[in-house]
Amino acid sequence: MRVIFAALADKARLKILYALREGQELCVCDVAHVVGTTISTASHHLRKLRNLKLLKYRNDGKMAYYSLKSELATQLVRVAINSVGGR
Repeated sequence: MRVIFAALADKARLKILYALREGQELCVCDVAHVVGTTISTASHHLRKLRNLKLLKYRNDGKMAYYSLKSELATQLVRVAINSVGGR
């Protein structure tokens, strides 16, 4: 569990999860825009979150779309956001 919270300590990853919290899907280019990074950097963050089993993705042609994988991921996002907001 510590690995997950270490990953959530990164502001960019937390922003990604926050953007996905309502259940919508975002493509890599949308995530890059939300985070304010390059597509390459956004892909790196998405891969890290996917490897931690927090995100799922689907391919649609050349585009990859990401969303939160489970209710547990959604709850973790809430806890992390509340922890940051409570500082």
